[in-house]
Amino acid sequence: MRKYTKLTTLIMALMAMVLSGFAQDEKKSEEPKQGYEFKEIIRLDNTPVKNQYRSGTCWSYGGISFLESELLKKGKGEINLSEAFIIRNAYDKKASDYVRWHGKINFGGGGAFHDVTEVIKTNGIVPEDAYTGLVIGEDHFVHGEMDKVFGNYMEGVVENKNKKLTPVWQKGFEGLLDAYIGEYPETFIYQDVEYTPQSFAEKLALNMDDYIEVGSFLHHPFYEKFILEVPDNWMLHGMYNVPLDEMMEIIDNSLDAGHTIAWGADVSEKGFSWKNGVAIVPDEDKTDLSGTEKEKWETLTSKEKSKMIFSFDSPVKEKVITQELRQEGFDNYTTTDDHGMEIVGLAKDQNGTKYYIIKNSWGTEGHIYDGYFYASEAFVRYKTIDIMVNKNAIPKKIKKELGI
Repeated sequence: MRKYTKLTTLIMALMAMVLSGFAQDEKKSEEPKQGYEFKEIIRLDNTPVKNQYRSGTCWSYGGISFLESELLKKGKGEINLSEAFIIRNAYDKKASDYVRWHGKINFGGGGAFHDVTEVIKTNGIVPEDAYTGLVIGEDHFVHGEMDKVFGNYMEGVVENKNKKLTPVWQKGFEGLLDAYIGEYPETFIYQDVEYTPQSFAEKLALNMDDYIEVGSFLHHPFYEKFILEVPDNWMLHGMYNVPLDEMMEIIDNSLDAGHTIAWGADVSEKGFSWKNGVAIVPDEDKTDLSGTEKEKWETLTSKEKSKMIFSFDSPVKEKVITQELRQEGFDNYTTTDDHGMEIVGLAKDQNGTKYYIIKNSWGTEGHIYDGYFYASEAFVRYKTIDIMVNKNAIPKKIKKELGI
């Protein structure tokens, strides 16, 4: 039997520890990586992320962001357009329609992408510096009181206590708009030139008729226009209906052609995680909770959030989304018209799963992807309410079916 000195024993012990460490490191390297790793395939130019803050005006932010990207695509440079100008003019039109419908149509802060294009067609547009809408001493929109006051005022008008509408109710509402959003910018200076909202829109040279909305629903015929039955479609505006696979083809073709997409979707889903910067459709059932936009999400307790979120430690198997499953979600109110954003690119995770890069309007502070997130193909197939696209980027065969 060989005899060992104390020094020899110590050296052998140290060697064993080193070898053990190498073995553990090798074992760890074989374990799957945790978290999401994205490789971006397409990322189109877009303007900086903004913050809608405490307002329900995502439709204006998403629509304006989309048009700002169109300006970049046309070589017009980065132009910061005014969301407040759109909001003010939309509220003015909503008030008129609300009275004509005797209060039987939606009236509130919500809206749709076509509100943006219709306002620009009718009223023009202004840059952000000409009309910020910030007149109550806040750095961002805080519309809680404003929306409530506007709603109560309009309810008082249509209640018609005088038995006949007065000729001044519209003047009164204009005064509220001036007080809460700011006096109307009849003219303004931009780069040392004076413009009106209409002349500035002409300068931008965007044709609002180039932008159409598309959805995919079974309760309307394909390849025809229909009115989507969501409360925020107060204009009763029509959109085109296509099969689900073709809606996804329109999105992909638009990105390939260098055009972003305005995206309306449901973000109250259990697979949506703003903190982790992903939106997925896990093939696993968990208790779902309703709610819209960032403010409502943040009011949930930790226990409530735990019931609707997943660990997001690594990519998971997702549900196969069919046309029928998508329709079921819309019909039973588990897919709702929550939020308007912009699709600006395409990516894949470490497993090769396809994701869309989404530009949000909740600011950038403390966010993992600086105000952007990644929505899986399954999530987009399942939870898209509608999209707005440049019709010139739609595949020719689909354009022919739609008659455009």
